[in-house]
Amino acid sequence: MAITNKKPARKQTVGALYYDFATDIDALTYAGTPAKSEVVKTISTTENEESEPIYASGKVYDTPTLRSSDEIEVEVVAFDSDDVAKMKGETIDASGLVLSGGAKTKPYFAFGKVVIKTGGHFRYQWFPKCQLITKSDEASTSEESPSEQNDTLTISALPFDADGNTNVYVDSEMTAFPAGLTEDLFFTQVVHSPATMPAITP
Repeated sequence: MAITNKKPARKQTVGALYYDFATDIDALTYAGTPAKSEVVKTISTTENEESEPIYASGKVYDTPTLRSSDEIEVEVVAFDSDDVAKMKGETIDASGLVLSGGAKTKPYFAFGKVVIKTGGHFRYQWFPKCQLITKSDEASTSEESPSEQNDTLTISALPFDADGNTNVYVDSEMTAFPAGLTEDLFFTQVVHSPATMPAITP
């Protein structure tokens, strides 16, 4: 049998981010049309998994793995002030004063990202159950040459279904990728199951 030589596409750049606030996280219902923001410098995701071997008859019988959450770090050049205040659970008074730093209940939201690869390929991904952990807030004095003053959002993506899944995605390199699916279609609403995949018009 001949050897198959595979040459997968490389990651080229990061695209826009998307988010939509949950109105009922248990039912996975959201406010409406997701917000799109093209502010991303870098994005990284760390999968938090725990494995514990099960022993039987003096040897390892199985090693089940539990994935408790994903941690997403997003470096942005800017972020919508109203939305980040909402993610932080801050109280905005009618006078315009923002009360911050106390014990707050942070809302859940869905977070989406785009990774663009070489050869016209891409990956679209939704994390349906997220909460903001922290947001950096640094500023420095201006100098003769412009300098970037970016912030970092740290987001926790939690399991959203009975199987413990933390995210869903489609990848244009995969054979199961639905023909005709575009970024606009995929991010029209929060996708969290096959039933919520957008309809594609031939």
